Amino acid sequence: MDDRAKRFRAWSALEGRQEIVSPETVLPEDDLVFFLLDTIPQLDLSAFYAYYSTDGRGQPPFSVEMMVTLLVYSYSVGVFSSRKIAAACERNLAFLAIVGPDRPDFRTISEFRKHHAAAMRPLFIEVLRVAGELGMVKLGNLSTDGTKIEANASRHKAMSYGYMLKELARLENEISQLLAQADRVDGEQDAALGSRRGDELPEELKRREDRLARIREAKARLEAETRARAAEEQRERDAAEAERQAAGKKRRGKAPAPVDPTPGDKAQTNFTDADAKIMKRSNKGFDYCYNGQAAVDGANQIIVAAETTADANDKRQAVPLAKAAMANLAAAGIERPRDEQGQPLPIPNTADTGYYSAENVQGVAEAGLDPYFAVGRDKHHAPQADPPAAASSTPADSGGTADENPKAAMAKKLRTATGRVLYAARKHIVEPVFGQIKRVRGFRKFLLRGLELVSAEWQLICLTHNLLKIWRHVSSVP
Repeated sequence: MDDRAKRFRAWSALEGRQEIVSPETVLPEDDLVFFLLDTIPQLDLSAFYAYYSTDGRGQPPFSVEMMVTLLVYSYSVGVFSSRKIAAACERNLAFLAIVGPDRPDFRTISEFRKHHAAAMRPLFIEVLRVAGELGMVKLGNLSTDGTKIEANASRHKAMSYGYMLKELARLENEISQLLAQADRVDGEQDAALGSRRGDELPEELKRREDRLARIREAKARLEAETRARAAEEQRERDAAEAERQAAGKKRRGKAPAPVDPTPGDKAQTNFTDADAKIMKRSNKGFDYCYNGQAAVDGANQIIVAAETTADANDKRQAVPLAKAAMANLAAAGIERPRDEQGQPLPIPNTADTGYYSAENVQGVAEAGLDPYFAVGRDKHHAPQADPPAAASSTPADSGGTADENPKAAMAKKLRTATGRVLYAARKHIVEPVFGQIKRVRGFRKFLLRGLELVSAEWQLICLTHNLLKIWRHVSSVP
């Protein structure tokens, strides 16, 4: 080898194995894990302790502060599986800084996450309170949107309504034949062997009856959901017709067919997660999903309200999300902006056309927000209409009259200078938040099943988003 060849540093594998490594000496002083170790124990975790108040059985559980910190840190850095969290506790310095030598296994982590689902909302409020105390929530523009997140349910574990009817008929026929066969066998055995107990049930009959019961339950669930959806659609039709008549417009084309309250043959339900619904995902076709909703403050992208629904349509989420946002702000002690007389001002609330209806505008305004909802999709490169001479904070005053068509009034309100500025800000308030959650942290699929547990997991995801924003805000302060 050439004497001028590159020289390398000395390395001894044995020396590296024997070295004692401390997270505090290796990780940066301002690392996220140290921030959470200081912050989480200061929060009110009484909702987590409530679970243990009546259960004195078994070995002492792991520390609540430790388990909450572990879950929050895991979801913050994109580690969601309980098995991967448990593995990280064995070999990752940041995780070791949290759990120490007494490490929970994956089942303990999974059960803690499920058992404390009800405590996630109070924890979300606690984190929101911290953001408010740091002045990170300004309430100058609350932007609302939703995102489809895949459910933990396979498309292969679903059945359509039409197939259910055929399967029910087939199973009922097979069970009848098995019962007749069992009666015949009983008669033959009674004649040959005398009396028997009579409570035995053939294995084949057990399996078919279990399957029949599950299909009947799924059929009833699908029929109830369809009836509720039909009633909602009829109510929306009646509201649209009333709005059309108030505006003096005639219906174009034929009247729509009456709403059918029975499921179509292609309507599906899932046996793995009955609450999940088939939804269209951007550029990915259809899959079983939940719709994660969020109301985000424009100042620092702090999520003020986080809700989950099994409805693919956002139309029915505007008012519940507005009420949740106001309730969370009140619970977190964040005061609304006030005018010179000390009266609370409506908080601007921007949302896309998927949330608009005259009913939603009224409901959001009654909740204490000032809605700026798009009433339709703008064509690209279309000339912009001149804004009204004066901007206004309410639809009725935004350049129109009190009895003006609500849709026209909202469109005029969005064309004001204030409306244009507020609505244009949506693209850098709420939409990047979903990108940070789904692409940066990699949360694209719920791990839990059922709307209640999925809602808790969405609260956990959103509160960790807020904690990351708080950590970066605190770290940037000199």
